[in-house]
Order: sequence, then structure tokens, then C-alpha cells
Amino acid sequence: MLQLENIKVTRGDFTLSADFALPAGITAIIGPSGGGKSTLLDLVAGFLTPNSGRVIWNAEDITPNPPGDRPVAMLFQDNNLFPHLTALQNVVLGVDTGAKPAKQSLTRAKQALSLVDLAGMEHRRPADLSGGQQSRVALARTILSDRAVICLDEPFAALGPGLRHEMLDLMAQHLGTRTVLMVTHD
Repeated sequence: MLQLENIKVTRGDFTLSADFALPAGITAIIGPSGGGKSTLLDLVAGFLTPNSGRVIWNAEDITPNPPGDRPVAMLFQDNNLFPHLTALQNVVLGVDTGAKPAKQSLTRAKQALSLVDLAGMEHRRPADLSGGQQSRVALARTILSDRAVICLDEPFAALGPGLRHEMLDLMAQHLGTRTVLMVTHD
């Protein structure tokens, strides 16, 4: 279970307070621009330290842990794809960060690309993909991640309504047993 216990963060004249617990499943975070949705994800992922309070995962205080030492995968608004890598290389980073990924990791990455309807586009670089295709590459990488908590910041903003619903269904099918926080305006 993910808990934000008496969290308070202040940046200039903006203050965010949070005190809640979330079990496994998908939770949508909805609110106005500037309301603190992305800030909340940054707190959970460890990119932002609260002024007070704690981030707790399964009864362990992870507040002092850096992002890499947290059970959290983050999909940023800009998808955070490496422009010099192919779609396949970007996706395989979800399970294998080595310079030469294992054959099994590459196979899983190809399967993940197929899940998001990008089979055959493995060798394209992000610049050769549409915005919606880039967001699906990032989603495929997130699906492969073994992290228990998934933070998604506007993951489907670049998708049309039909494809957005498909990706939501896919996310529920493949990430629904994890704790998922998803910022959305939709």
C-alpha cells in the first residue's frame, strides 16, 4: 500500500498538502492546471522532497530514498524517450539497462511494442514517430517495468479518443495489480 502521510511541500506561493493511502489498482488524479498533480507524482517518485511528511510503501518510509531506490516507475508528460535510441531500445530499458540487452529482454520489449500496436516500428527513432506513437513506446516501457508503483503524467494526451480507450484497457490489463497514479485532464 502506498501512503502519503501528512505531506506538505511549498514552492514559492504554492503549497500542496496530501494525506491518503492507496491500495493496488488505478487511481486517476484530476484537477486544474497548476493544481499540483505533477508535483504529487514527483513526490511519490522521489524527484521532489517534501517540506514535511512521509512517503510510505508497504510500511517502509521511502521518503529519504532517491528515485532509483524506490519501487516507482515514472512516465513523464514528454515520454522521456532517448532520441538516439530506437523504439525497441527505448522499451527494453524498462527491464534491461545494460549496453547489450539479453535476448529475452529484447523479445519481451518486442511483445510490449506489439501490445501497444507498434509492431514493425521497432527500429524507428522517436523523431520518426508521431506524438501518439511516442507515448505508446513510453507506455510499453512502463508495462515492462517491474516496479510496484507506476506514476503516469498525462500518458494519453497525444492520443485520439478510440486509441486512448484501447490504451486504458491495456493499462488496466497489464498494470491493474500494481499501484498506479495517473494524472489526466480527461
